[in-house]
Amino acid sequence: MSNPQTIRAADALAQRLYRAGCRHAFGMPGGEVLTLVDALEAAGIRFILAKHENAAAFMAEGVYHRTGAPGILVATVGPGALNGVNAVANAHQDRVPLIVLAGAVDADEAQTYTHQVLDQQAVFRPITKASFSLVPGAAHVIADKAVGIATEGRPGPVHIDVPITVADARISAEAPAPRADAAIVAPAGADLQTARGWLAQARRPVIVAGLDAMNDAAGDALVAFAEKHHIPVITTYKAKGLMPEDHPLCLGGAGLSPLADRHLLPFLARADLILCLGYDPIEMRTGWRDAWDPRTQNVIDITAEPNHHFMHQSGLNFIADCNAALKALSDGVAPLETWADGGIESTKAALAAAFPKDDVWGPAAVIATCRDILPRNTLATVDSGAHRILLSQMWECYEPRGLTQSTALCTMGCAIPLAMGAQVAELDRPVVSFSGDAGFLMIAGELSTAAELGLRTVFVVFVDASLSLIELKQRSRQLTNHGVDFARHDYAAMGQAFGGAGHTVTNRSELETALSTALAADTFTVIAAVIDRGGYDGRI
Repeated sequence: MSNPQTIRAADALAQRLYRAGCRHAFGMPGGEVLTLVDALEAAGIRFILAKHENAAAFMAEGVYHRTGAPGILVATVGPGALNGVNAVANAHQDRVPLIVLAGAVDADEAQTYTHQVLDQQAVFRPITKASFSLVPGAAHVIADKAVGIATEGRPGPVHIDVPITVADARISAEAPAPRADAAIVAPAGADLQTARGWLAQARRPVIVAGLDAMNDAAGDALVAFAEKHHIPVITTYKAKGLMPEDHPLCLGGAGLSPLADRHLLPFLARADLILCLGYDPIEMRTGWRDAWDPRTQNVIDITAEPNHHFMHQSGLNFIADCNAALKALSDGVAPLETWADGGIESTKAALAAAFPKDDVWGPAAVIATCRDILPRNTLATVDSGAHRILLSQMWECYEPRGLTQSTALCTMGCAIPLAMGAQVAELDRPVVSFSGDAGFLMIAGELSTAAELGLRTVFVVFVDASLSLIELKQRSRQLTNHGVDFARHDYAAMGQAFGGAGHTVTNRSELETALSTALAADTFTVIAAVIDRGGYDGRI
């Protein structure tokens, strides 16, 4: 019988993750990670079997967006770990705290045994914030380090190789003393006084809010600050919903749609103060390089990390908490009348006109109908492609993380598992995913996981049998059509085959009926919206 004052090294890791708020882990087990899975379950963390590690990581991300606790991916040695590489790189660029637990062959065994053996740390080190190999005597410390590194500053993934015998090694159950959390930092000193002076005299101020502000949970502070000083707010797509998008000061998301940027960039060019609140430009396209000129405009950056990207520059830089920074900036500054020429209202109207909702049918009609029929509190996810550009403009968000997508790496196939993760975390919340037909085919096997979990998620598929965004780019360059079209398939039948419901719709009325039926269903639903090719022309 084992000494009750000792635990397995895998238990030390699992218990620390439980203390960090983790309640779910996702992956595909192999013999090398069986102890890890057992330890997670013993600690109170449910292990969910996915059909592919890439999808498992996105499910873990979906849970993170609802709970705030790091996601957990479990992968076995070799091909299992490497299957997750794309989603781990995505977590790195999309600032997602993901703990990657990978099985590994023992170090002494690897000296003479070659089957499935490779340097996994060399693979993961460039696409994570840190990579560790678990050792028994430091298991508690490595677990603490992994959580701290993954969640502090700009969040991101941390990889831990767990050798087979290390997972089972007996170690002291006594964990080291917890490390104190870092104190919140607010701007101070002469630069703060300069920033207050700029705010006090600004007549055309604009806020550009981004991922750092969302991670700081700065939504309420942002709304209060914007309302007090009457400042319009533009967000990145990842930060959609920090200000409810039906708010009169909200100008929606920017950086992906050339059609939207045609209105937003000239608006920014007119600003006399640009406040970049947690703006991380990793999401933004080339048109947002040097989108303003700090030599002629007052620009303030408030971020979690120093500007080493050089996508833009500013006159003042604060490495600070967004909530504390807004309070410090606003204290003692009286509001002025801003944008007296009606620039906010005219820009908001121009954006609405650029993305009309009254199409008889097509991708815009699908999005508009879904937003009308689905409840206001519906959580949405969207895959990469032309539909994402359009949906990210047309789908109104009323809370942070109300629309989740791969915004930095732009990974196809992410919408379905992201939605499943969100649904696992909030079983009674309406959740919808939007996929192109190509992205849906990449990940369709996970519908079996949705059935096994009893999820009621709605999966909407835009069916035009083409890689629409790439085909549009191909045509714009006057190149011959190659490699972008594929066969049409019965996506509704796929949903039914995997244990859910399925509907094929070709007009608004059929879509409305399918959505209403899906909301009342006791299983997941696939809705295949058949649209014409070329439906995105001139719309994104």
